[in-house]
This record gives sequence, structure tokens and C-alpha cells, in this order.
Amino acid sequence: MPKGFFFLISAQFASGLADNALLILGIAFLHEQGFPGWWAPLLKFSFTLSYVFLAPVLGPLADAVSKSRLMATMNGLKFLAVSCFFSGLHPVLAFALVGLAASAYAPAKYGLVTETVPHHQLVRANGWLEVTVVLAVILGTACGGILLSLKGVAVMLWLNSFIVNGLGLSLKTQLAGPMLTIMGIYLVAALLNWGIPPSNAHYAQRSLMPMALLKDFAQSNRILWKDPIGCLSLSVTTLFWGVGAVIQFAVLLWAQQTLNMPLEQGAYLQAIVAFGVIAGAAAAGYWIRLELAEKVLPLGILLGLLLPAIAFSNSLSIAIPLMLCIGFAGGVLMVPMNALLQHRGYQLLTAGRSIAVQGFNENASVLVMLGIYSLMLAMQLPLNSVMSVLGIAMSLGMACLTWVHRKRVKA
Repeated sequence: MPKGFFFLISAQFASGLADNALLILGIAFLHEQGFPGWWAPLLKFSFTLSYVFLAPVLGPLADAVSKSRLMATMNGLKFLAVSCFFSGLHPVLAFALVGLAASAYAPAKYGLVTETVPHHQLVRANGWLEVTVVLAVILGTACGGILLSLKGVAVMLWLNSFIVNGLGLSLKTQLAGPMLTIMGIYLVAALLNWGIPPSNAHYAQRSLMPMALLKDFAQSNRILWKDPIGCLSLSVTTLFWGVGAVIQFAVLLWAQQTLNMPLEQGAYLQAIVAFGVIAGAAAAGYWIRLELAEKVLPLGILLGLLLPAIAFSNSLSIAIPLMLCIGFAGGVLMVPMNALLQHRGYQLLTAGRSIAVQGFNENASVLVMLGIYSLMLAMQLPLNSVMSVLGIAMSLGMACLTWVHRKRVKA
């Protein structure tokens, strides 16, 4: 791997760790402040908004400035966003600011991978990146649960009192100490970003006027969707991330409703899926070549069928193997598809613009899915019905994509 690659994935791990820990603490904060349960998915919803609405700006921005410095700045913005939880700003709005920083971070991160890693190593590089992303989910989720369970220990109580009383905050909370820990992790991530050398990639200067940006982004979207390879990989990743965002919350709710687990223990259970993803991502990184990426498509059908199976299980002995299988199938599916999309996007567009298009479509799917999920919960529909509908929809979608791709290849 090129020089600075491991600084990149280390910074990604630290930043992602803090993001996922903050999500758990954000859910606890909503509960602590008396918000109803259906607000919890809206944290992720607000986090994702910037990926969609700022996508026309984010790609050109990542191409126009030093990507490593941009990432460091965005971790600084995340630091400030966490402090907004104590300012009286609505938690969903504070989390939206974290999402704003993360949305600018993404095209810079993946763009650096595409610019610095030879194309024949892209699947392996994406395997490394996916492993660190999922490790950040596992350990970040666990970290959030641990910090939540430690809020009553002497050190955390002292920190909480120091922040709330020392700053004269009107907010009543026990989560100031855990939140301060998250802010420290974001600072570490920012420092790691400074260790990444510049890629020295240069692109033709484009107009940054709003209408020009929107026109360029719309054209970039059309180019990727009209390209057979771009359309296939973009369809798969868009569908996967939309359903995956709902699974993140559904597993927590399933653990609470079916197994009577508190939030901090349910957060540990989420890590089971992530362990499977790590195994799948590692396997894909070493065994699947870029030119054979489409061979993994049938795994998406299996992944969708496993969701109803978890929804109707009522014991850990059944659910844990199913969660591991879901994670493994997801890891094997997504690593080659991401690599294929990045390689094709770089050929057709630029690193930053292609990742911005990918982020727009994937996160638009996340917004739609989370909106539907929150609406279903607000309507008090049974969780097993919600998970079954999503699983079947994903299986049908992947079956259609597989059929269309094979028909195109035969033609």
C-alpha cells in the first residue's frame, strides 16, 4: 500500500469510532431529555441530510483542496458539533452538524484511496478500508455502550459536574463526561489526518457558482447511471446502504422488545453483525478480483432473506448465527461493488465527483428508508413486519439487478 495509507485508515477508524459512539449517546440523550422513541432514527436521518443536499458542492470541494487537510478540518467541526449538545440546540440539529462534517470527509477519504492506490489493488484497499469502517462500528457502538454504563462512576460524575456547573449550563444531563470523551477522539482523528501526505492529483478547475455546480453534478449523475458498470454497482450500494441504515436501529429495537435488553447491551449486540462484515470484507479483499466483482450479486438476495428470519427469532442462539451470516454476506457484497464503482467513477469523472455522486445516491436511499421506518414506528406497526417488508424488498431488488446484468452480459 502507498505511503500514508495507514494514516488514512487510522484517521478513518478514529473518526468513525467517535461517530458511532456518539450515535448511541445521542439516542440516550434523547431518552434522557424526554423525547419519544421515534426521534431516535431521526438522528441518523439528520446526519445523512448533508450527504444528499450538499453533494453537488462536496465533490468539487474535495478535488479543489488538500484532501488530508479537509479531513482534519472536518474532524474539528465534529468536535464543535458535539459541544452543541450542551448549548440547548436540539440534539437532531447538533447531529446534523456532525453529518455535515462527515459528508465533506467522505469524498476526500475515498478520493485519496482512488488517487493513490493502483487499480489492481483497489479491492484490497477497499477491504482494508471496509474492515476499519466496520471495526469503527463495532468498537464505536461498544464504546458508546461502555461510556453510557460508566456515566455514574466517580470520574464521569466529576466531569459532568465540572462541565454543567462550571459553565453554568441550564441543561440537566449525566452525559457531559461521555460526550467530552468523544470530543477527545475527534481531536486524535484530526491529528492523524495531518500525517497523510498529499496525493498531488490535479483536476481542471471548474466553476464554483451554484448553478454551474448543480448542472455539473446532474451531468455526473447521468454519466454514472447510464454507464452499465456504474449503474450496476451504484444500484447495489444504494439499495444496500438504505436497508443497512434501518437494520442498525431495528437490531437495537429488536433486542429491547424481544430480549428485554437495555440500550447499552443492545449496542453490544449490534457488533455481532459487524464482526461478520469484517470477515466478509477480508475474504473479498483477498479472493475477489476487480474484474469478477459482479459474481457476488446473488449474496444480496440471501442477505435480504435473512432479515425476516432474525425478526421472527426469539433467542440469541438463533439470532447470533443469522446476524453473522448477514454481516458476512454484506461484507463480501459491498467491498467488490465499492471498488468497482470507485474505479469506474474515476475513469468517467474524477475521484471527488464520483464519490460525491455515490454518496448522494446511497444517502438519499438512507433518508427514504429511515423516513419510512420512523413512519412505521410512529404508526405502531410490529417490528417483525417492518423488517420482513424491508428484507423481501431487498431480495427482490437484488434479484432484478442480477437478472438484468446477466441478460446484458449474454447480449
